[in-house]
Amino acid sequence: MTHIVVLGSMNMDLVTYVEKAPQRGETVTGREFRTIPGGKGANQAIAAAHAGATVSMIGAVGTDSYGPRLRATLEHSGVDTDLLRTIEGSSGTAHIVVDDEGGNAIVVIPGANGTVDHLGPGDEALIASADTLLLQLEVPMPAVVAGARAARAHGVRTVLTPAPAQPLPAELLAAVDLLVPNEYEAITLTGRTDAVEAAIALLDSVPAVVVTLGAAGSLYVARGAEPLAVPAPQVTAVDSTGAGDTFVGALTTALGEERPIREALRWAAAAAALSVQRPGASASMPYRSEIEARYTS
Repeated sequence: MTHIVVLGSMNMDLVTYVEKAPQRGETVTGREFRTIPGGKGANQAIAAAHAGATVSMIGAVGTDSYGPRLRATLEHSGVDTDLLRTIEGSSGTAHIVVDDEGGNAIVVIPGANGTVDHLGPGDEALIASADTLLLQLEVPMPAVVAGARAARAHGVRTVLTPAPAQPLPAELLAAVDLLVPNEYEAITLTGRTDAVEAAIALLDSVPAVVVTLGAAGSLYVARGAEPLAVPAPQVTAVDSTGAGDTFVGALTTALGEERPIREALRWAAAAAALSVQRPGASASMPYRSEIEARYTS
């Protein structure tokens, strides 16, 4: 089994389901409210664990009522939490509105995630023991850079989801092996208006890029290789929250198992397609047997 270390965020997702999301100044009546463990770091960790990887989590939760539940959710999914910190105060939260078309709008409050601004005792050794380090941008940039630097020093593959979109330090990009932005993030990072052009432009900074395109699938580009477009299975979305994280967790697992890139992208697309047909983020992430069944159907 491939070993993945995730350095990233943990949030309690506070999810409201509505027919149509409110406009500025508008009040609407929702039909349901749920609290669902999430955060891009935790989501990717759970997605990878469900997909069959051995996964360890580096991050932080608070001493509020959400903290123990967030930790327990990881452990229930088989994620190692030995180095997950508990910080005095609030856990991270994400306030999410999901409409009837499966679209979402999200406000994130970092809470304990904001204290993860450095590698703690044992973190570098854990990263060094992994096959892949998974990173996102919902914890402070100094920790992301430190994690990537440690991975590069120990020959560990680094996969970065550049979300929320923001300028990326050259030092971070120099240590990234695979960048996985969505279309908006790729365009924001490059200033290009076309996803293909944006992906190719990113090769000036990193050796390989996968741009996720939602229902349109994904695009892979790498230095010295022809671009590869892989379609997504056509399904009816119920909730797209966490679909990108499901894709990244499954993709990283597949690459860690040395699957060819086309197969890995199709396998990850099958996982994401299953996730959007279920409500929630971590709660919607499929297990390996489900992914295999969808992939071969």
